[in-house]
Amino acid sequence: MHKTIYNRFDKRLIADLPLAQFEGRIIVIISASEAERAVNYLLSKPLLGLDTETRPSFQRGRQHQVALLQVATDDTCFLFRLNHIGMSPAIVRLLEDTTVTKVGLSWHDDLNALHRLGKFETGDFIDIQTHIHDIGIEDLSLQKIYANLFGRKISKRQQLSNWEADILSDKQKLYAATDAWACIEIYKEIISLKENGNYELIIKEEESETNHPETR
Repeated sequence: MHKTIYNRFDKRLIADLPLAQFEGRIIVIISASEAERAVNYLLSKPLLGLDTETRPSFQRGRQHQVALLQVATDDTCFLFRLNHIGMSPAIVRLLEDTTVTKVGLSWHDDLNALHRLGKFETGDFIDIQTHIHDIGIEDLSLQKIYANLFGRKISKRQQLSNWEADILSDKQKLYAATDAWACIEIYKEIISLKENGNYELIIKEEESETNHPETR
């Protein structure tokens, strides 16, 4: 089907779009032994989507360490609670891997946060923000890119929740899994559109209001 996409997606349209959510299994990892089994499973798959979450700080100059690493396949997402297990050997192995395609968005920032948590040699990763320009999209936020490509919205309501809570809520788990899974969906769509060229790019002028750059 021929697809229409925009170089810039009007953020005001997102609220009325149908909601997109991850519908697969969500598994929370809170021990090194669980992490070992999860990473073995993940590295047997051809494509992974990754993201991280950090407890927000509302005090100037204070920054928390990354608390959650979420890694998704098409139908399963593991939530590694780094504030409980730290940079375990299995997680280091995942982050250093060069055999499985791994995609994220604004992944350079995530890697910097992960490096502050522990030492590892960075493996091979693909950043959507680098490849989205190949089809003419200029937006950098996950929400705008997903809405542009699929006509559905990703809720960001849990973004500023407490990711160091003793127990993550179901809404937090779904939010985290959806963000990681959405990276897979976006990456596959970029590749498909680049290969078949079956899309029309509509150029829109920059919105008149001044907004802060969106990166996630």
